[in-house]
Amino acid sequence: MDVVFLSRIQFALNITFHYLFPPMSIGLGLMLIVMEGMYMKTKNVFYRQLTQFWTKIFALFFAVGVATGFVQVFAFGNNWAHFSKYVGDVFGTLLAAEGIFAFFLEAGFLGIMLFGWDRVKPRIHYMSTILVVSGAHFSAVWIILANSWMQTPAGYKIVGEGEHSHAVVTNILDVYFTPSSMDRLVHVLIGAWITGAFLLISVGAYYLLKNKARPFALSSIKMGLITGVIALALQGWSADSSARGVSINQPIKLAAMEGVYETVESTPMVLLGFPDPKAEKVVGLKVPGLLSFLTFRNFKTPVKGLKEFPKSNWPNVPWVFQSYHFMIYMWVVMIIVALLGFIFWIRNTLENKRWLLWVMTFSSVCPFLANTAGWFTAEIGRQPWVVYNLLRTSDGVSKSIVASQVMGSIMMFIVLYIMIFCMFIFLLNRKIKHGPEGEGDSDDSLFTELPRIIKEKK
Repeated sequence: MDVVFLSRIQFALNITFHYLFPPMSIGLGLMLIVMEGMYMKTKNVFYRQLTQFWTKIFALFFAVGVATGFVQVFAFGNNWAHFSKYVGDVFGTLLAAEGIFAFFLEAGFLGIMLFGWDRVKPRIHYMSTILVVSGAHFSAVWIILANSWMQTPAGYKIVGEGEHSHAVVTNILDVYFTPSSMDRLVHVLIGAWITGAFLLISVGAYYLLKNKARPFALSSIKMGLITGVIALALQGWSADSSARGVSINQPIKLAAMEGVYETVESTPMVLLGFPDPKAEKVVGLKVPGLLSFLTFRNFKTPVKGLKEFPKSNWPNVPWVFQSYHFMIYMWVVMIIVALLGFIFWIRNTLENKRWLLWVMTFSSVCPFLANTAGWFTAEIGRQPWVVYNLLRTSDGVSKSIVASQVMGSIMMFIVLYIMIFCMFIFLLNRKIKHGPEGEGDSDDSLFTELPRIIKEKK
């Protein structure tokens, strides 16, 4: 295996592991703002306890996300030196903004959010929660803007010649607002909100199955289901907008996503199937004209096929096709779970549906799989370009490294990430099993005694 392929594997490993954590920090953070807002409004100690429990879970995801995020920055210099040199003036501007406007905001108020409950006024603590969560969202904004520039570069020009040529900013607003940036940003943020919602659903369902902390479980499920149903519906709209944008800005990626080899009228959409690269066709269940309608709002307008483009510019079609469709399948599964849960919750019969509670408990894995599959679709679908139509991936790799060095680092990262993941799962599992009780309380004491506590305070 050559250096380019191994460097791609290494970066994919790093970013895939890292990307397990930021979406949860963003999505769960939004839930914290709502929970603590309810406490500020009602002064009900239940909502304070609810917020404190989920804040500890948030802190765990946040800490691992920050630790694994630093690796990406070093990878640009070590493995992708020519890429960094060629587009550093543009790309570096966006990454620097992420550090200044997002990370510093999170770091500045995280301590107050975690440890300031009885040390600062409630309004100050709530403000710190809002600012930390805003920082998590801002971090996603700058990272997605940077990646969107790689997908649809704008606002730049190339100066210099040969080895000294590089991209410089000509219009910073065009760099921020590329043709794909807003669609992609909305899609990623909604995916993060779904991730947070399904964690609440999962843990709440687990507690109901174990007959533990019932008020806590029901409140978490209620908040998760409401947020999940709304966010999943919004994600359907966002996905449609994003795909239509891809058809304009990266038509070859759309063709790979949908397995369209030939340009034909009434282009069908494959619901279930697999592409055959040798025969250059897709075998599966198709709906005639559906892809044409979704792309152009016309059942007959043809979608450009892969054969309209040079084969040297094709991405790995089976990978793009399957990851894209897997993302859709996960969305459908989450829609079904959320709607069933919502219906039975309205009917007050959810606690009797143990089969559904078990499904809900394990459903938290679905948004992680969907997020990862979506990222694979976006990144593999851009190949063979590291910056679309500007710099090929093979030209962006560092010239001074050798395959054995990259392979060694891959093995090191695999061992390190296994250790980090095991530690993370151990801590997460211990906290969830420990439950949301207060210091020194038994598992359900706060919640069973809650009505008496509130009455005495009144």
